Amino acid sequence: MLASSEGACSFGCMEITVLGCGTSQGVPLIAHPNPGLDRANPRNWRTRTSIHVVIEGHAVQVDTGPEFRLQCLHNQIENIDTVLLTHGHADHVLGMDDLRQFCTNKQGAAIPVYSTPEGLGRVRAIFPYATDKPESDAYVSLTLHAMPEVLELPGGGIVRSTILPHGVPVLGLVFEEPSTGARFAYYTDCKRVPSAAVKLAQGCDVAILDGLRPAWHPTHMTVEDACEASKAIGAKRSFLTHMTFQVDYDTWTQKLAETYPNVGLCYDGMRLKL
Repeated sequence: MLASSEGACSFGCMEITVLGCGTSQGVPLIAHPNPGLDRANPRNWRTRTSIHVVIEGHAVQVDTGPEFRLQCLHNQIENIDTVLLTHGHADHVLGMDDLRQFCTNKQGAAIPVYSTPEGLGRVRAIFPYATDKPESDAYVSLTLHAMPEVLELPGGGIVRSTILPHGVPVLGLVFEEPSTGARFAYYTDCKRVPSAAVKLAQGCDVAILDGLRPAWHPTHMTVEDACEASKAIGAKRSFLTHMTFQVDYDTWTQKLAETYPNVGLCYDGMRLKL
């Protein structure tokens, strides 16, 4: 059910835009030689990890990192109805104030934000002014909600959630579009994919999985870990995200084609249609 990334997506077609797929410091690293990374390849320039999903006509933003404003401009994001915050780390939450224009476009209406208790606590700590009644329509306005196991969106789309281990609890998300039967799993920032998360995403059309780098890391999956998780899930097609400079796009695309042919790499601006 994975369609070409070209052309417009008709109503009822789930569309995923990868706004960013870089690790917490972005790629390339500043003040660093980034050995092995081809800087001439635009797919190796990665902003902080986030996605935008349109499901049954409803626009869902997953995470709002430091480059969120620029990501919206580059990808022509014109509407956001709901925000899902996977967790409260800086590279996922610090762009939340830039939701203000989307509130203004809705005559100052608040945007609902769903997250874990940790994520909601971080929003309250960083953006206390956003959770009260704003002084004018020009300010960001958010309503905070605990993410349920099953979130039914306006329009009929469904988002199922599970908890992933990452030092802090992280939301793993599975999007289901009833009109098309499309299923998409988004598991970023995790050390492993627990059995409950494997079961929840089983047989999905597309999975985007945390694949930080080739070497071991205490709170993230390696490239190999992510590929094995894709195999366990049985995803028809998988892509890695939250990658460091150690994952050169062309080098690892070729490696994966030989070892895990149904796994590829995300790049900023990638669009998937289901």
